Amino acid sequence: MEQTFKALVVNESAPGVFDRQVTTRTLDELPKGDLLVRVHYSSLNYKDALSASGNRAVTRRFPHTPGIDVAGVVEQSASDQFKPGDRVLVNHKNLGTVLPGGYGQFVRAKSAWAVRCPESLTLRESMIYGVAGFTAAYSILKLQQFITPDKGDILVTGATGGVGCMAVAMLKKEGYRVVAATGKVEESQFLFDLGADEVIPRDELKGTEDALCQCRWAGVIDTVGGDILATAIKSTYSNGVVTCCGNVAAPELPLTVYPFILRGVNLMGVDCVSCPDSAKVQIWEKMGGPWKLDNLEEMATEVSLEELSEKINQILQGRVKGRVLVNLRA
Repeated sequence: MEQTFKALVVNESAPGVFDRQVTTRTLDELPKGDLLVRVHYSSLNYKDALSASGNRAVTRRFPHTPGIDVAGVVEQSASDQFKPGDRVLVNHKNLGTVLPGGYGQFVRAKSAWAVRCPESLTLRESMIYGVAGFTAAYSILKLQQFITPDKGDILVTGATGGVGCMAVAMLKKEGYRVVAATGKVEESQFLFDLGADEVIPRDELKGTEDALCQCRWAGVIDTVGGDILATAIKSTYSNGVVTCCGNVAAPELPLTVYPFILRGVNLMGVDCVSCPDSAKVQIWEKMGGPWKLDNLEEMATEVSLEELSEKINQILQGRVKGRVLVNLRA
């Protein structure tokens, strides 16, 4: 097999100055791991963009290859769990942040980080979902423990983003009435096409200092954090459920305890990395089965490694909707 491959590499060319280029790497440069995976597809997530722009809260050592999502085929295996030719999905907190990730045509990983790609999904489809789809599905599983479709409206914040658009579509498939909040109201038709019953501007959820607001939501899937999450919590009905998975608006949560002690609102964190292996398999099977979306391709924009850097700039500027699929075979 070939010993060199293409990868997007982020370099710190001067203190605090970072540049990105597609270059050639060798297999010997990859870290240790019992799986060598030939990457077919990856995806662009906000975390990847932070890593690719030198954000040291995500990645501290450079040169570095980002990409927290991997869908590919096992090339070499020292594990009893997988054999060459197996189709696998790989995601782990260190992949693409500390260790070279999916923006290279090969990765080395630990077999414990990998799951088999469901037979009902192509590798391409799996990366249109990616960690964003997985996060949306995991959020819905948590919400469903308490909230059924007859309980009322479900709010999805950051609805044109990767997690948000997936959540809108999956919730609709499960029979919920979905209200999509977005800062891109010009993309309302995109959200209606995904299944949103109503679209509201995100400014409706900003800036109230009230300890409690009028109840509007039976449940919330929040992807942004900050004031928007705080207002959503304060607007949730008694015994409602709010899931939290992101902080693109802000990591702070300006809130009192009143929604929790006077209304019994449940705030549930969603951390995909710590998700139990059994739940990971269940979630992927759901995305390939009863939750498989008919409009996956409508959510995705495909780019090559050479085209990826511009998309990284765009997602940091809030100018990306849906999912960006990275084709490592292009």
